[in-house]
Amino acid sequence: MPDTPLIDIADLGYRIDGRAILDGVSLTGSERRIGIVGRNGSGKSTLGRAICGLIPVTGRVRIAGVDVARDRRGALGAVGLLFQNPEHQIIFPTVAEELDFGLGQMGQRKPDRARAVADMLARFGREDWADRATQDLSHGQKQLVCLMAILLMAPRLIVLDEPFAGLDIPTAMQLSRVLDGLDCALVQISHAPADLQAYDRVVWLEQGRVAEDGAPDRVLAAYEARMRALGAGDAA
Repeated sequence: MPDTPLIDIADLGYRIDGRAILDGVSLTGSERRIGIVGRNGSGKSTLGRAICGLIPVTGRVRIAGVDVARDRRGALGAVGLLFQNPEHQIIFPTVAEELDFGLGQMGQRKPDRARAVADMLARFGREDWADRATQDLSHGQKQLVCLMAILLMAPRLIVLDEPFAGLDIPTAMQLSRVLDGLDCALVQISHAPADLQAYDRVVWLEQGRVAEDGAPDRVLAAYEARMRALGAGDAA
């Protein structure tokens, strides 16, 4: 029997007020790094949320064999989402509380959670952050807290929704090094081809459908050519 693919999406659909945001999207594979590229409004972020089981969709979405829409606890251990804006992700007043929350949702005991949180902070050299107020952190620091919270749940896959948006160059470089060192698979959503050039596979979304899917060189070249053509006209 063949191995279960990490990502198994078939005929995915999502509508708002009758308008198709995602329309017949299918994506199967186990690549370590997959990029999703497209213009604003193409459905990229919606697809990211669907991969994590956060919105009601039609079709099939399984991550590491888990039906993420129906098995919420299983989804926590299969896939995590790093939002573009950490303000939309952080909900607790201190860093330790924020990191503890997901582990509690997974049913771990309080002493085990406390040890895991301390170990994660030590991993990033941020032991002094445990009691720090999340509201006092910079944008980049909040992004790191969100990433640590996801890593604590040890997902097989992390979806990154425009992770470098709003970061200055040094902070973006630091985050890039962290992401490069992760063992889990990544799906990165971006409108910038340069962010995805070194990935294993790139999917180009256009108006909620897959326009191209394959090797980065081919897909990104086609995407950039289309964007330049649109930019040269008056109806972009």
